[in-house]
Amino acid sequence: MVGYDPRTGCRNVSKLEVAVAGSVSGLATRALISPLDVIKIRFQLQIERLHRSDPRAKYHGILQAGRQILQEEGLAAFWKGHIPAQLLSIGYGAVQFLSFELLTELVHRASVYDARDFSVHFVCGGLSACAATLAVQPVDVLRTRFAAQGEPRVYKTLRDAVVTMYKTEGPLVFYKGLNPTLIAIFPYAGFQFSCYSSLKHVYEWAMPADGKTNGNLKNLLCGSGAGVISKTLTYPLDLFKKRLQVGGFEQARVAFGQVRSYSGLLDCAKQILQEEGFQGFFKGLSPSLLKAALSTGLVFFWYELFCNLFHNMKKAGS
Repeated sequence: MVGYDPRTGCRNVSKLEVAVAGSVSGLATRALISPLDVIKIRFQLQIERLHRSDPRAKYHGILQAGRQILQEEGLAAFWKGHIPAQLLSIGYGAVQFLSFELLTELVHRASVYDARDFSVHFVCGGLSACAATLAVQPVDVLRTRFAAQGEPRVYKTLRDAVVTMYKTEGPLVFYKGLNPTLIAIFPYAGFQFSCYSSLKHVYEWAMPADGKTNGNLKNLLCGSGAGVISKTLTYPLDLFKKRLQVGGFEQARVAFGQVRSYSGLLDCAKQILQEEGFQGFFKGLSPSLLKAALSTGLVFFWYELFCNLFHNMKKAGS
């Protein structure tokens, strides 16, 4: 069970183990879905239409983009920025799941609301994601810069990126795109946690379990469904965030096509609407939905698996 549930108070998992389970779930998931993440970021940053009819478009489909990146940059390109991405996933997973457990428990103990309600999971999920985002935003900016650069590379190493960005753009560069990130992450994570809980109830109603034999499959499928729903509802804000994060990084983007500069969130939305149309808000949606289904499903799957593992280890040792 994700979040505090008074009915399962016997589950003997400490707050430290919750943080560890969140970290490991993020680490394992990130390693598997990194190629989709790189393709998604390339799509989001492309000004030209994502269609083969546009001769200026570098990328126009998931398979075509994958082949082109492989031919031009090699297999390692699909894990560009993987070190900062893993730091991001480990830190984010720990803070998010620990915060969610603490917040849902606080709601249960301090109010008359049921900690399992859709609205409670939505608010607590959103707040926990905001806390995690504030903790790891600098790493997210570094990850985006690494994934966005082509060849020759602007940043050779993680240390080189930190020093260069700090010297040329100042300390606030590490929080570029923070406003749209927080605006986007609250409803996105809120829908993730609330939809995950709701889908599990629907799954249990539609397919009653014989014991716990299908528990892992349930967690994976419900997590995937929650990821698709939440990503579809909040996708434009994720695109705005990526565009703003690469501001001041235009020289590394020339090889990929046109580049633009934005003064802020509203200016970014306005320029995209004027130049790329309404569909511009959903560039990269296909790989994003595929990534969301896999990543969210795997994150909840690994998290529940490790929490249950810690519980069973303690139970066996007692």
